[in-house]
Amino acid sequence: MTRLRMAVLATAVGSPLLLNAGIATAQDSATNAELLQLLKQQAELIKKLEQRLATLESQQADEPATAQAVAPLPATAAPADASSQQASAKAQEVQAAITDSQQGLLEAQIAQLSAAGVGAGNGGGGGSGNLRWRGAPVFRSADGYFTFKPRGRLSLDWSGTEGSRFDERNIYGTEATDLRLGAEGSIGALGYKLDVTFSDDLAGVREAYLSYDSTLFGLPTEYYLGNRLRDRSIEGSGMLAREPFMERNAVAAVGAAYNGYFGLGGYMRVFGSRWHLGASITGDGVDNEGTASDSITYSIRGHVNPIKARQGFVHLGSWYYYETLGDDVESINNTPRIGQSFNDNLRVSSGAIADPQRDEAWGYEVGGVFRNFWTFGEYTKRRIDSESLDVIERTASSVSAGWLITGEKPGFSTRSGIWGSTKVLSPVTSGGWGAWEIAVRFDRYDFRDAPRGGDGRSDTIGINWYINDWSRLMLNYVNWTTDNRVGSYQGPDTGNSIGFRAQVVF
Repeated sequence: MTRLRMAVLATAVGSPLLLNAGIATAQDSATNAELLQLLKQQAELIKKLEQRLATLESQQADEPATAQAVAPLPATAAPADASSQQASAKAQEVQAAITDSQQGLLEAQIAQLSAAGVGAGNGGGGGSGNLRWRGAPVFRSADGYFTFKPRGRLSLDWSGTEGSRFDERNIYGTEATDLRLGAEGSIGALGYKLDVTFSDDLAGVREAYLSYDSTLFGLPTEYYLGNRLRDRSIEGSGMLAREPFMERNAVAAVGAAYNGYFGLGGYMRVFGSRWHLGASITGDGVDNEGTASDSITYSIRGHVNPIKARQGFVHLGSWYYYETLGDDVESINNTPRIGQSFNDNLRVSSGAIADPQRDEAWGYEVGGVFRNFWTFGEYTKRRIDSESLDVIERTASSVSAGWLITGEKPGFSTRSGIWGSTKVLSPVTSGGWGAWEIAVRFDRYDFRDAPRGGDGRSDTIGINWYINDWSRLMLNYVNWTTDNRVGSYQGPDTGNSIGFRAQVVF
């Protein structure tokens, strides 16, 4: 009976392999779906044969004479009523026809299907290897060499302010804070990304770059050419749409270079198991008018995780940039918002600095994550060298903390040291509760080193409801104080702002 089992199984496996070898010669015309279907048919056939053989063995153990009554096997296997010698001869004949190259071909096809993700879940849906869903469709060639993913972002806000002694600051309104379309993809190790934003009835380019993934001294390394966010501070380096509050913190706003968060130039990032180091040399953004030389910014940022365990980690980071200003820069006067983005009247005045020659800033980062809790603190000092005012310093600090009530892990990347996406355990779109988060932040602005610079503070409480991995609703309450010494809203002033945002990112 053992010989019969071996004969039948060899025939069952051998026949499809011979058929598969023939199909392999037409590999260029076969699709992954067809190969997968063939493998499934083989598995079903072997399963049926195993079941029938088990029945046959059981019957022969009880009543050897009833073995003839077993239903006949498929045509690819020896009949159940054939003699053991005939079955063994058939098995040997088939096994001789199965060469090592044919077995290797089947193994290669299985490996190719596995690498392409055929039939496997990936958190965003299945696919045939040519199409996956990760918030948006991800198209890829059969060998994975080419990929393409459309990108988009939609942020709709409502906000209002009360309590200011200036009526012009007590306003309400709605706005589309971020309307963005773009695409990203890869051609082998070469990547690309393009994001176009639509704001105030104008279109503008945000990120537009080519990237290349390689190694440096055995470490994963990324190179970029184009326009992208500089690696500077926690909240200044990542997407606002991934951060826990509706607006970036004081450190990101005050420590920004003259030519802003973005710059057109070259970037490099090197990654270790517990650290990363990024550097860039950039000029003005892609919207430079081209009437004068660019302001050139040399920047560097790094972080390390001295403690990195399953339940959390500790984050330590620092950054620095030095900026040579173009001839068209006659003064520097950044006035960051302190409430919500809709209210342009609610700002902290820094005081204009005329005849700037150079600009530099540095900052420090500390914080960490433990289970579903997180906390981070940042500080920055910016020095602007002026021919008429010597050196002027601007400082800012920010401390924040949060708790994901529903148990999710905070979406902070230990690889890059910035905020990423939060993986929702029970999405609303799948019948769950979504993810709920409470967050608080304390920001301080100090521009008083300038002759007419002001200062301000803001304390924010936020509630975030993550509907799924790509969409969320946000509610922010901000209690703020300003003491401006220039502009339309001078003197001490305090009030409260509230903002609501509906957001989808893919």
